[in-house]
Amino acid sequence: MGRLEGRVAIVTGGAKGIGRHYSFALAAEGARVMIADIVDGAQVAAEIAAKHGANSVAAEICDVSDEAAVKRLVDATLARFGQIDVLVNNAALYAPLHETKFTAIDVDLWDKVMAVNLRGPFLVAKHVAPEMAKRRYGKIINIGSGTAVRGIPWLMHYVTSKGGIMGFTRALASELGPHGITVNAIAPSLTRTPGALARKPRAGIASIDEEFELVAQGQAIKRVEVPEDLVGTVSYLTSDDATFVTGQMINVNGGRIFS
Repeated sequence: MGRLEGRVAIVTGGAKGIGRHYSFALAAEGARVMIADIVDGAQVAAEIAAKHGANSVAAEICDVSDEAAVKRLVDATLARFGQIDVLVNNAALYAPLHETKFTAIDVDLWDKVMAVNLRGPFLVAKHVAPEMAKRRYGKIINIGSGTAVRGIPWLMHYVTSKGGIMGFTRALASELGPHGITVNAIAPSLTRTPGALARKPRAGIASIDEEFELVAQGQAIKRVEVPEDLVGTVSYLTSDDATFVTGQMINVNGGRIFS
């Protein structure tokens, strides 16, 4: 029996990239998973259903920056599974962003990054937390980034949004703790995903593969981070093994940042 047997989890951005791995990992732990993504997650849901049963998963198209869409997602999850125990706030705008001096960042793009990366987690938590509080049980996992700790240049919109996730996690943990809900965050390093591989390398670096290797050499564990490196921490934080852990930012980055 998995650690999440009988639980229901929502994974935003759960149809692709690292989020796809979170969806599979939570299903493997016994959770029934609602895959929420701006793209259609039906194929991922079909793969999970084939392995864990037809009632193990569902998928909804959802733009987390749109409150009406978030309300529909929560209603659809409750209609399908009857409860919500776990939220993985993974949806974020990163791969399409290009290195830009902060003085050249378009205001509309800045607002879009904040809408997805900060307003999105807020909105989903806003509408999920009351359902968790009714049962005095809930696990919320926000996905941060080591870039917020390191303060890297040329991606200020993204870095700022992930810095906001740190404060959001701590404030939400304080507010929801009395209701039996824990709130934590994990901060990956540069992770080898299709989206990351499609990005242009940072200035002065010949290729994206070279950038991955340079990052790896700056870590205590000198290999490239992959999605499988993150799923164990997410599974732990969403389980009863982490019942007394809240308000924490856990760096999962091979020792690129120590905390």
